[in-house]
Amino acid sequence: MTVVTKVKGFAAAAGFAATLMTGGATYALADEVTLTMAVPDWPPTRIMKKFFDEQYKPKSGNTVKLDVDFIPWPDFYTRVNASLTSGEQKYNFIVSDSQWLGAFVEGGYYRKINDLLDADPEFKKTLMSVHPAPLAAYSTYPYKSENYYGFPQFPDVLVTYGRKDILCHEEEQKNFQAKYGKKLPCTGEEIDAMTWDDFKNVGEFFRRKKGEMLAGAPAEDDFYGIAFQAGKGYDFSSMQINGFIWQMGGNIWDETQAPTGQAEGVVNSPQAVAALEKYLSLLEYMPPVAKTGTMDIFKSDELFREGKVAMNIDWIGLGEASLDPKSSKVSDKLVFGQMPGTMVDGKNVKWSNIGGQPFVLTTWTTPEQTKEAVDFVKWWLSDDIQHQFAASGGQSAVKSVYEDPKYVTYRPWNRAWAPQLDWQKDVWHVPQFFELLTQQQDQFDLAITGKQDAKTTLDNIAKFQQDLLKNAGLIQ
Repeated sequence: MTVVTKVKGFAAAAGFAATLMTGGATYALADEVTLTMAVPDWPPTRIMKKFFDEQYKPKSGNTVKLDVDFIPWPDFYTRVNASLTSGEQKYNFIVSDSQWLGAFVEGGYYRKINDLLDADPEFKKTLMSVHPAPLAAYSTYPYKSENYYGFPQFPDVLVTYGRKDILCHEEEQKNFQAKYGKKLPCTGEEIDAMTWDDFKNVGEFFRRKKGEMLAGAPAEDDFYGIAFQAGKGYDFSSMQINGFIWQMGGNIWDETQAPTGQAEGVVNSPQAVAALEKYLSLLEYMPPVAKTGTMDIFKSDELFREGKVAMNIDWIGLGEASLDPKSSKVSDKLVFGQMPGTMVDGKNVKWSNIGGQPFVLTTWTTPEQTKEAVDFVKWWLSDDIQHQFAASGGQSAVKSVYEDPKYVTYRPWNRAWAPQLDWQKDVWHVPQFFELLTQQQDQFDLAITGKQDAKTTLDNIAKFQQDLLKNAGLIQ
């Protein structure tokens, strides 16, 4: 368990009193408070720690230390789960994925924060000014209830990363127009307007072998038009496939409809099957690794930064590396837009699975630690720090921040941020989420690697979910 150390003025005075009397005045002596935090290891949490170390000054006057355990994404859930369920009570502050809420609330590990909000109306007002989609995803259990458990740390959405040197090249533009009768998307606004059919055309058009002409020069390596998540690990394929399903009129099992909402007949509906088929059809136009079940968010990002892909769909949270010439061969050639959508009744529908994470407090965190943690979160969600975070590569879901005209100037992808917030939904928050996710990822992998068709895949997922959730009392 994290220890709170009391510093009693003079080091030699072991029995010194808790206050110091000088000239008739009484001074409360400062404490040293350590907050031990588990976080995924990626730019948004590294930036947070840097801000804390360089700028944060506790209002309490205490000495506050933020002891951060940076955990690689592929191991993040398993290590946090092992820590919480072991009873070691190591962490009192966690940057949690939203889908963990139900399991860790029901397990008695995550602290409800309604009392903290009710005790501080100004802070509550700030939290309630967060866009409704991330607020529901990062804070509520049951999902979309008024039971709050999390404060937004880093809100995230999927965006399209593009190579403007390739996409805007005059000869490629002319040839694309001749082949498809449409303009090759080149600007951020043109990328915003793309559908999955447009995305497919880009993938088909830009398949080039090493040595073939690409934007006026021989390709240095095999080149591909498109990439997105197709990984078996953690939630990588689910985060992309859910968007296809929602856009095409299907649904995942909807926990807000429990116990009457079903999995069978919903998860494997004709619309959902067609959506998965659409997703699978695009793998043909991606680098071959996409069909091996290992195209996670990091691999697609790596291929894009290596200059091997014209367009990649990925989280904003990975964007900083693409701007850095030390890690990106295309750092000076970038354009960003919204994720592709599906045309429905003349409207480009862009439903997507929200990314990002909340801060949560654990139930064994002491009152003193809780106070310091809340003060830090209040500072983190203040307009000034949220602007600084966005200007350093982060994002803010606080309305007063992302609606400020300055916001779009901070990073090239910020212009695609706010328009996508209204299109965000989330995966399940229920305690059974990991069983649901693991089986679904295994089934999706069979489809991605060509071992199973879309209908069989979703039939298997629907039956598993129906049985599991029925046994849990979440489906009647």
